[in-house]
Amino acid sequence: MSHIMDIVLDDAGLPPPTPEIEQERKVAMFDLLEENSFDLPKRDDREVPEGPYHLHLAIRDKRLVFDVQTNADQKAAEFHLSLGPFRQVVKDYFQICESYFDAVKTLPPSQIETIDMARRGIHNEGSRVLQERLEGKVEIDTKTARRLFTLICVLHFGG
Repeated sequence: MSHIMDIVLDDAGLPPPTPEIEQERKVAMFDLLEENSFDLPKRDDREVPEGPYHLHLAIRDKRLVFDVQTNADQKAAEFHLSLGPFRQVVKDYFQICESYFDAVKTLPPSQIETIDMARRGIHNEGSRVLQERLEGKVEIDTKTARRLFTLICVLHFGG
């Protein structure tokens, strides 16, 4: 299985993220680059350039764009996903994150834990949707899907 060695988020034109969102982005990017699986399957009987890959994520024309390059700057793949299937889960994720960030400041650990469990559940749902949408385009494991979902949320925040 190949992997992502570098990732760029195209956040040009988006409002600056809150400190909490910026921290989520940094953690997701660090964790993603530390450990991920990202493999482009063979398509239409033609070879796909092997990784490791550079991934450029952007939102253009209300579509999520994955631009994948090889280490030798060769185009490996590009695919566009509709944002529609992500809208509700991203909205739910931001709402629960806001509750979580507020809770950390004022609530006892037991209540924070309950909110965090809900947050993880919504995050898992988002990563499942992402894996479904990427089926046949790229093979990723659950950890990679979770981290990519976080980065999609960061981009979606301003979109």
